[in-house]
Amino acid sequence: MRNNFSAIALLVALIGVCAPAPVRAEADLDKVAVSVARLLEQGHYSRKKLDNVMSAALLGRYLDDLDPNKLFFTQGDVDEFSAKYRNALDDAILSGDLGPAREIFGRYKERVTARVAKNKELAKKKYTYDTKETIALNREKAPWPANDAEADALWAQRVEAELLQETLNEHAVDPPVKVITRRQDQLLRNINEMDDESIVTGFLGALARTYDPHSEYLSASDLENFEIQMSLSLVGVGAVLQSEDGYAKVKEVVPGGPADRDGRLTVNDRIAAVAQGDDEFEDVVDMKLDKVVEKIRGKKGTTVRLQVIPGDATDPSKRKIIAIKRDKVELKDQEASAEIIDMNGPDGKPLRVGWIELPSFYSDFGTKSPEDARSTTKDVRALLDRLTAEGIQSLIVDLRRDGGGSLEEAINLTGLFIPKGPVVQAKDSNGKVTVSYDTNADIAYTGPMIVLTNRLSASASEIFAAALQDYGRAVIVGDEQSFGKGTVQTMLEIGRFMPFFSLGSSDAGALKLTINKFYRVRGGSTQLEGVKSDIVLPSLTDNPEFGEKSLPNALIYDEVAPQRVDRDPQADRLLAELRVRSKARVLSDPEFQYIQSDMERLRQKLEKNVVSLNANVRRSEMKEDQARQDERKQARATRATAAAFQPKTFEVTLDNVTDKDLHSVAFDRKKNGGMFDAEDEDDKKDEVVPDAVRNEALRIATDMVDLSKSGKTALLETAPANIQ
Repeated sequence: MRNNFSAIALLVALIGVCAPAPVRAEADLDKVAVSVARLLEQGHYSRKKLDNVMSAALLGRYLDDLDPNKLFFTQGDVDEFSAKYRNALDDAILSGDLGPAREIFGRYKERVTARVAKNKELAKKKYTYDTKETIALNREKAPWPANDAEADALWAQRVEAELLQETLNEHAVDPPVKVITRRQDQLLRNINEMDDESIVTGFLGALARTYDPHSEYLSASDLENFEIQMSLSLVGVGAVLQSEDGYAKVKEVVPGGPADRDGRLTVNDRIAAVAQGDDEFEDVVDMKLDKVVEKIRGKKGTTVRLQVIPGDATDPSKRKIIAIKRDKVELKDQEASAEIIDMNGPDGKPLRVGWIELPSFYSDFGTKSPEDARSTTKDVRALLDRLTAEGIQSLIVDLRRDGGGSLEEAINLTGLFIPKGPVVQAKDSNGKVTVSYDTNADIAYTGPMIVLTNRLSASASEIFAAALQDYGRAVIVGDEQSFGKGTVQTMLEIGRFMPFFSLGSSDAGALKLTINKFYRVRGGSTQLEGVKSDIVLPSLTDNPEFGEKSLPNALIYDEVAPQRVDRDPQADRLLAELRVRSKARVLSDPEFQYIQSDMERLRQKLEKNVVSLNANVRRSEMKEDQARQDERKQARATRATAAAFQPKTFEVTLDNVTDKDLHSVAFDRKKNGGMFDAEDEDDKKDEVVPDAVRNEALRIATDMVDLSKSGKTALLETAPANIQ
């Protein structure tokens, strides 16, 4: 939500608003740092001053960001930096001195360079893998190695563990030594690609996250990527790239994009050089991936030429030239989609359920005219109109992969299911509370409704779920709670706050700044506590390692005064019966028993935090895992033969929403709702693992329809009681 907050307005006056730079140039990074620091001090929700306390916290955050597993720096390095900068980083940043950040990164680069050379020698040694030793899986909470000798010992174990892992890899394409050596070369290449802008971006990101985990500094390219994600479209060639051995390698060709229509660029092709139109080629080997992407993107209708090493080339010197005209590329995997699912209700009669999957809350309003703009609400409304026209009797909105996005869209989407009324509250750093309302009396759907969440459902998705829960409009089903991100961020372009006529201010990036906190209409914050499910189902994501509570510097939970809402008086009575029916099914469902077993093993693995360096022990563990997987596969096949849960399913997308006929698809074509099978990490077999949570949500939806026939219903009432 774009908010005009008094604190930000004051900040603009204090620092100064500047016109765009008359000449495009590299931003003055020292001045960028000063602007970022002042914005954080005066605009962040906490209003914390950048003082010695924050300086010490920043030093720790920056060191952890560079070396999260505590493998490169030694305690001696940390003590040295602490003595010099623990109480000095604040003064340095505010005076525009980024020397400490560059010095610390320089030491890190030295340590990585030296370590890579040692590790490549370690990889050449012969190992018997018959030791009784173990190695820590995660060293984030471990102490720094005391000295170089202790670091050497840690890395000797780590290299041995990586070699053993590749030795046990049933699908290895290269010898273990070659794989580890290539991995080390890539690590060094990544470090050498870090230019001064990248170093400063990382440091300022650490500074922002010292205030809270969701404040962030974005470079100019980061800001462009953020805007692309929000609008779900970009102008380019339609290829997803990844960095590999110094090349930008094609990981995916986006269906329907310019490259896909052209047909010559294929997966595994490597891009060696890029040219703009008829200009000369520029070599991009060993160039940072984001720089390569920047050169390939461009204005619609312009041409980019790519010099490509074919993925199937036997001779690496072979090249092909591909000229592609840039065009709009739609990011289809993040847009709303739907299904119509026909199944039998508890009474055995046919019943039709609508399913809407929503990966994010997106919007490109402000960049286009309203009729051309994309938005979550607009897209969901189109899908919902088709679902209701097809006679759905219950609706499920799946937010299990939804990390949030536009707050306005969360408010607008809520308005499709409730009458006029408050949707969410927000409090600023001065304690002022504002209420956001749905002002549209139009209701798109009034039937029984479920919102499916897990600990990955965050921010805007939590606002939507919380509002529908507070109104008694929907039953929340899923993990014990959602992510717990209850803070509001605004995007501030740093160039607006830099000294007047500063060269490069247009390239200064932006600060995503936490300025408000969210509160439900009934008063409680979604911060830390998230949205509690009305019906909790076993799930591998239901782990405290996921969520706001696991993040450093998270803001606290608190409450504000509740708003009066029109809550369905029947909602709580309906829930009691739904819980009884669901619990009985979960207890007898083999898939949920598998999940609970996997959750316990995962908990024990995280608690132990070690893996054996003994090949026989590892093979035995792998054999046990495979036996368990084979047993499950056989049991699933038996159950499928006896009584398959295979409802008739139709796919409804934004591309086919107006088609005359429905498009039939396989019900189980998706694997585990976008998650993974804990016992089949490499997906080496194409077995479709039942999504137990999805199946149970559908059964709960049919229960809601069944109960509505007896008067116990979560349908929208015409005149519900006013309660707080």
